[in-house]
Amino acid sequence: MPPLPILALAVASFGIGTTEFVIMGLLPEVAQSFGVTIPQAGYLVSGYAMGVVIGAPIVAIATARLPRKTALLALMAVFLIGNIGCALAPSYGLLMAARIVTAFAHGAFFGIGAVVARDLVPREKRTQAVSLMFAGLTLANVLGVPLGTALGQVAGWRSTFWAVVAIGIAAGLAIQTFVPSGLPGTRGGLVKEFRALGRWPVLRPMLISTLSSVSFFTVFTYITPFLTGVTGFSPQGVTGVLFAAGIGLTVGNLAGGHFADRGLMATIIGGFIGIVAVLLVLAAVAHHAIPTVAVLVLWSGLAFALVSPLQIWVVEAASDAPNLASTLNQGAFNLGNATGAWLGGSALTLGASYGHLPLIAAAVSILGLGLTVTAVSRTGSRIFSASAPGA
Repeated sequence: MPPLPILALAVASFGIGTTEFVIMGLLPEVAQSFGVTIPQAGYLVSGYAMGVVIGAPIVAIATARLPRKTALLALMAVFLIGNIGCALAPSYGLLMAARIVTAFAHGAFFGIGAVVARDLVPREKRTQAVSLMFAGLTLANVLGVPLGTALGQVAGWRSTFWAVVAIGIAAGLAIQTFVPSGLPGTRGGLVKEFRALGRWPVLRPMLISTLSSVSFFTVFTYITPFLTGVTGFSPQGVTGVLFAAGIGLTVGNLAGGHFADRGLMATIIGGFIGIVAVLLVLAAVAHHAIPTVAVLVLWSGLAFALVSPLQIWVVEAASDAPNLASTLNQGAFNLGNATGAWLGGSALTLGASYGHLPLIAAAVSILGLGLTVTAVSRTGSRIFSASAPGA
């Protein structure tokens, strides 16, 4: 059984993942509520992601010297305030503002939480520990997003955010109870740590993290209109597809952690190759329901198999600044989230169809694959080594 502190972190990541992703299933309801288009409502995804990007360095500095448990609890308080604001927002602008406030807690929570999870287990199980913490994020897609989407469709989208507030309260109590006290924050100088983060061996995996996220969210942001407009699912049928995709996310996340502890770069390279192939297949079968569901499950698993390996690559490459590197890599993931939502929305606005989005996402993944292969070849690292290039 995983250590209870990691399970507590997983509960919190479940709440954070639900509030981040559930808006995608509620885009039609939110758009109708505020009288905006679906692509405009999709910018709520970008707004949240940019809140993570902007907030990550600010919150990293603000919490750097706090004990890690204290920092985690403070971040959960910000998470609760933001979600209450989402539930009460009377306008599109205020909903966007509340989403950004919520997002400020995101990057630092996952950044600090990943370091805590890594340090609680033996070295040969570090990536698996991080993937277990992120399992809460993937379970949010199995349970939180489909159930939140269904709740929002039946009782109004605001009810979904009130449910997330309840999850946040439970997560805070779990952290208070199970995460050990006495885990110190940053001990060295912040200037020295930020200087360490400016090295290309650290920036490169952050850029690759961004590209992996751009690829995923170019499609996933618009998954509801994709499924209804291209594949022909009813709005209610989308819930079942999201549930199936969530299972793929969860299995892929855990598998990525397992394989990365045996061969980090092989896992990342293989993941990108698989993503490109699956996205091309998705574009070809998008008009057929059963193949589309099967491909979406596989694609989701491959995409999230990269999350914990990329996180560990960054942390190991910045061994002298792990807390800040881990937090800023969450900003990198969410920069990709925002860019993917923007890229997909811009393509749609310029006349592309929802069926074209997988092809755009595949092109982005090819860039990520190229950078990864370059990292291995230039450093002379072994592909099947458990360590990261530049670590």
